[in-house]
Amino acid sequence: MGVPFEALIPYGIIVGMFGVTGVGLTVAKYIANDGKKARWNKDLWDRQMMERDLRITGSLRGQSTNPEAPKGFELSNPWKLEKRIY
Repeated sequence: MGVPFEALIPYGIIVGMFGVTGVGLTVAKYIANDGKKARWNKDLWDRQMMERDLRITGSLRGQSTNPEAPKGFELSNPWKLEKRIY
């Protein structure tokens, strides 16, 4: 006894919705990363460089070829203050 074709329609819808959500997530990551591949396994160095790029260009993924820092960058210190308890 075969499976009626009506039973395959819900499975096709389910598979199609998984495809739609996968493509949607890929597009969202692509747009969020300025058209570049998403970064993964970021360590402290990568996060610091992303903060620096954000301060220089205004984008986490943007980079500048300008050899000199923009005006006011010398006052934009990324170091965080920490409380010391003695």
